[in-house]
Amino acid sequence: MKKTVAVLFGGSSSEYEVSCISAATIADSLDKSKYDVLKLGITKDGRWLLYSGSTASMRSGAWAADAAACRRAFLSPDTSVHGIVTEGPDGFENIRLDCIIPALHGKNAEDGTMQGLLHLSGVPYVGCPTLASACCMDKAVTHTLLASWNIKQAHFLWFFAENYSGEGREKIQRKIDARLGWPIFLKPANAGSSVGISKVKSADEMDAAVALAALQDSKIVVEEAIIGQEVECAVMGNECPQASIVGEIGSSAEFYDYDDKYKNGTSQLYIPAHLDEAVADELRHIACRAYRLLGCTGLARVDFFVRNKKEILLNELNTLPGFTSISMYPKLWEACGKPIGQLLDELITLAEERKRYI
Repeated sequence: MKKTVAVLFGGSSSEYEVSCISAATIADSLDKSKYDVLKLGITKDGRWLLYSGSTASMRSGAWAADAAACRRAFLSPDTSVHGIVTEGPDGFENIRLDCIIPALHGKNAEDGTMQGLLHLSGVPYVGCPTLASACCMDKAVTHTLLASWNIKQAHFLWFFAENYSGEGREKIQRKIDARLGWPIFLKPANAGSSVGISKVKSADEMDAAVALAALQDSKIVVEEAIIGQEVECAVMGNECPQASIVGEIGSSAEFYDYDDKYKNGTSQLYIPAHLDEAVADELRHIACRAYRLLGCTGLARVDFFVRNKKEILLNELNTLPGFTSISMYPKLWEACGKPIGQLLDELITLAEERKRYI
């Protein structure tokens, strides 16, 4: 008997477009002999629509304008519904779900807010639970927790954007000068896909960088600029996670920004990474340790810097990594002999196994 799986996409974050592309890839890759696939979209202004049209329209962003293919729907927090409430010709009706894949990125998506609703619904869902999602999304919290566990990372500090004025502005700049030096990377604490990030080479460039980051979040993180390799590891599992082969990013921009990740298509991905085997093994061990300590389940992509070919510095954990055609997470598992269809099967199984603890 086939399972009914809903792919959740869109949302009101700055990563709306990436979410639509990821969801289209997932919807196309799910084995239709095993699953009845529903596509549940959220528009930029927050409307929920059950979408029956093509994945091509999801990729182009035109899906929400297709009135004939959309009808109002929402995920119910009532566990007796165990799924979606949708508007039909004869009023509202319920659609029971077996699993939800939240192909969502950014705020109101992977920061714990959506995971809270998914938890209340009682439907198994792919990915990390509420607390882990919130902790990993907030880079200031992630850095602080990792430091308490002696997991090496770039030197950092953080501040509230509202404090960057008057004497506070000069105090923050002095702290950066004393603790981190220049250049630094300045970023919103809660944003993904490198949105709002600036490489700041001197105090003269701080004002513009803070203003840009503050458009995304009220909390600002500052990190020392690391000269080294940017590498990523895909992790999957619940109590006993497994790590993929390590991949390396050859950025075509000054740093691996949003356009370099999703638009230009000019960055290079090297699988496996150019690392000694012992360094790669240690990195995979650290990835799984951080994953478990932060309470992750299902999946996460763990990003690192490697300085001087051997010093491993954890950068961040992404609890809902992209599933576009150029995304590192599915590519890493594919390199391990796990094509995307099999990968999705295993992620759904992990979601169902975790249901025991909800």
